[in-house]
Amino acid sequence: MPTLLLLRHGRTTANSTGVLAGRTPGVGLDGHGVAQAAALPARLAGVPLAVAVHSPLQRCVETLGPLRTARPDLPVHADERITECDYGAWTNRELKELAEDPLMVTVREQPAAVVFPGGESLRSMQARVVDAARDWDARVAGDHGPEAVWLMCTHGDNIKAIVADALGLHLDLFQRIVPHPASVTAIRYGRLPLLLRFGDTGDLAEFVPGQRAAARKAEDSEAPVGGGS
Repeated sequence: MPTLLLLRHGRTTANSTGVLAGRTPGVGLDGHGVAQAAALPARLAGVPLAVAVHSPLQRCVETLGPLRTARPDLPVHADERITECDYGAWTNRELKELAEDPLMVTVREQPAAVVFPGGESLRSMQARVVDAARDWDARVAGDHGPEAVWLMCTHGDNIKAIVADALGLHLDLFQRIVPHPASVTAIRYGRLPLLLRFGDTGDLAEFVPGQRAAARKAEDSEAPVGGGS
């Protein structure tokens, strides 16, 4: 079967300020995210991509911009099924404020039971993004063969949900999965899905003393909604 490269969009202005952007239009990459996007063509150099699929939200479009420039012949498709979770009334609120909401306990400990007020359930989010990933994978296999590699640029919680499904994990465990902005995760579907790589950024700075604390200033949640910054 083909290999799926799951790419989380680069860091955004909302990520760096600790705001849950959700489906808010016009949320773009911050300076660091722009640099992450600019580095993507070199990171993927030599990898023959059959197709790229992305969430229609601006941050994913911007993340793929340099890659599309470097590979003008790459087929690129937007897919509404892999847009961000609809966080409803939580959209555009600060994560430090949301950390005090009683619902956050359920988000952290029993996400399969969560329905965001005025928004979507995490179960329905997982169902649509997994369906999209498996549907595109089958299409790529049919069009390009079992050795093809393709890319999907989407959002943190979506990637967590797809990885949990591939590993056979209950959705209640998906908060244990943390894909960083601009990270690449590789999955190969088959009789048993294989997680080939997870959260690869090539950057180990967060493990240097002092750097981790700085990187998490905007996050007060142990399992940040939206995937964290």
